[in-house]
Amino acid sequence: MANGFSKEEIVAFEQILEGFEDALVLSNNVSKYNTDSTGMERSGDTIWRPMPYIAQSHDGLDATSNFDGATQLSVPATLGYSRHSAVSLDGKELRDALQENRLGKAAYQKLASDVNVAIMSVAAAQGTLVVPIAAAASGYGNIAECDALMNEQGVPMYDRYQALSSRDYNGMAADLAGRQTFTGKTTNAYEKSYVGDVAGFETYKLDYANRIDAATATTVTMAAADQYYTPAATSTAATGEVGNVDNRYQTISIAVTTSTVKVGDCITIAGVNAVHHITKQDTGQLKTFRITEIVTGAGGTGTVKISPPIISGQGTTDAELAYQNVTATPANGAAIVFLNIAD
Repeated sequence: MANGFSKEEIVAFEQILEGFEDALVLSNNVSKYNTDSTGMERSGDTIWRPMPYIAQSHDGLDATSNFDGATQLSVPATLGYSRHSAVSLDGKELRDALQENRLGKAAYQKLASDVNVAIMSVAAAQGTLVVPIAAAASGYGNIAECDALMNEQGVPMYDRYQALSSRDYNGMAADLAGRQTFTGKTTNAYEKSYVGDVAGFETYKLDYANRIDAATATTVTMAAADQYYTPAATSTAATGEVGNVDNRYQTISIAVTTSTVKVGDCITIAGVNAVHHITKQDTGQLKTFRITEIVTGAGGTGTVKISPPIISGQGTTDAELAYQNVTATPANGAAIVFLNIAD
C-alpha cells in the first residue's frame, strides 16, 4: 500500500507573485494646485480661481466713449472626493511587519488609482472641444484634427497631451510603423508600440479608458429664440447676498421628437460657428458643446444644461463682446446634431 506521510505546508512570505498596477497616466500629467487648508475648511472646500481676461480694442484716437467696466470671470474648484482604504489588524497580526507594509502598499495603489479615475471621468464628461471620427483612431489625421480645432479657437500651442486607449494608441503606432520613409520613429513604433509627439501633442497610452455611449436622440431642435448667454462676475440673490457666478454652463430649451438626450452627448447647433476667442474671427466650423445635465425631461420639450454657454455677442454689454465664443445666437428650431454617433 502507498505511504501516508504528513505534509508540511510552506508559504514563501518574502516571494510574491507578479501583481497588477495602474499606469496612472492622467494623474501624472495634470498640474497640481495647492490651497490653504484653513481657508478651505472655512469655505466649504471650495475656492474660486479667476479666468484670464479677454480685452477689446477700438479704432481711432478718441477713447472717451469706449470706457466700460471689466468683468472678471472665475471658476469654482472643489474638493469633492474623500476616498479611503481600510483594513483591520489586531495586536498579534501587527507583529508581522510584512503584512502591514504590503496592505499599506495595496491601499495607496488603490487610492492613487481612484485619483486617476476621477481625473479621467471629469475630462471625459466636461471636455467640450470634440472631434468626431467614424471608427477607432488610426492615424496622424485624427490628432491633426484636434490640433486644428484648438488652434482655430486660440488654445495655446504648448503643453498639449493626448491620452488614447491602448487599442487606439496601438492603431496609431501601426499606422506609423508602416511609414518606411521615417527613420528611428518607425522602429520604436514597431518594436515598442510607441508613438510620442504627433501634431503638437505628446501622446500617452491608457491602460483603461472611459467609454462614452452613442447618442440615442435623432431629431432635436432648439425650442426657443434668443437663447444666448450673458457672462457675469457675480449675482445677487433675492435676499441681497452677492455670490460668484460659474460661467461654464447654460440652460437651454430643446424639443426632442425622437428618443431622448442624455448627459455626455456631444452636439453642434445649426448656424452656430466657433470663433477665435481673441480675434473673434469665424473659424468656419460649428461650435461643439456637451450636455452636462438634464434639468427638466429628456424627451419632448425640456431643458438641458450645456457647456460652454452660447456667448454670441448679441447683447451690448462689454462682457458679451469680450468673451464671445460663437458667431450667432441659434434660431428657434435650429437643428441640433449629435457627434457621438457610435459607442
